[in-house]
Amino acid sequence: MFQRFRRTRLKGQLRSLVRETTLSKNDFIYPLFVRSGEGIKTEVSSMPGVFQMSLDEILKECVELKKLGLYSILLFGIPDVKDSIGSDSLCEHGIIATAIRAIKQEHPEMFIVTDLCFCEYTDHGHCGIIDEVNETVNNDATLEISAEQAIIHAKAGADMIAPSGMMDGIIVTLREALDENGYENLPIMAYSTKFASGYYGPFRDVAESTPSFGDRSSYQMDPANRREAINESISDEIQGADILMVKPALAYLDIVRDIRENTSLPLAVYNVSGEYAMLKAAGARDLIDYDRVVMETMIGFKRAGADIIISYHAKEVAKMLEIV
Repeated sequence: MFQRFRRTRLKGQLRSLVRETTLSKNDFIYPLFVRSGEGIKTEVSSMPGVFQMSLDEILKECVELKKLGLYSILLFGIPDVKDSIGSDSLCEHGIIATAIRAIKQEHPEMFIVTDLCFCEYTDHGHCGIIDEVNETVNNDATLEISAEQAIIHAKAGADMIAPSGMMDGIIVTLREALDENGYENLPIMAYSTKFASGYYGPFRDVAESTPSFGDRSSYQMDPANRREAINESISDEIQGADILMVKPALAYLDIVRDIRENTSLPLAVYNVSGEYAMLKAAGARDLIDYDRVVMETMIGFKRAGADIIISYHAKEVAKMLEIV
């Protein structure tokens, strides 16, 4: 006798009872981009619904996020002045440190994850100190200033640090620096498997971080490599990462599943700007049922093995979950 699988599909309530993968507001981290000034809320043309905001607008945005039941943010800073080493990110009065303190003062219940990198702060748009001979980033020199940046974030009140530059040894470097300075309980979310991807294009508009020469293929991962992706994440786990990540998400769900099966650590995915922009463009042209496809995409991330979803869709998804 063949099995009638549709017996558990015919009634909506039974479908809910047997549903294997669920989605919650608690699964999401929402990215925010802060710059100096006042009254600034500039929409990014390539990412409808995403804004560069001055700190006063960021504080208002946190009110709206809390109303939606979203309490976790990933904070990026955009300084007025950039230089070769990203000095603004190494200053206690820089844009990121100032924003952390202000958000914590006004919204102490918000969980602030900070992007720890240099691409937004450097005049060359790369993720650290330049190795001019090899036209790449000097890994070990960047590790040194990354440790300084981590302490700046910790002192300002960050709840978790997320180093995104893909420097070898970054996790053990930050873990040792944080521990030595009394921040042994501050968790690290590793960008452990981050690919050199074309899906990042619109992000460079909002973060103003387009490289002035070359690309990031010499330090971010080759999209063709599966075994290396697993090794990257396992290495970060050994070095002391608390949470692992795969970035981008949509074209790399096989990698998400591979890593899920090779570690018991919590696993995040970054639903990146290009993925967001594609759905926005398709929805604007009525090529897809936008809400349905967004939800299907989020479920896909969870089904593949993600525990946490970093997404520009988070506010929309929170509203959709309220009416499900």
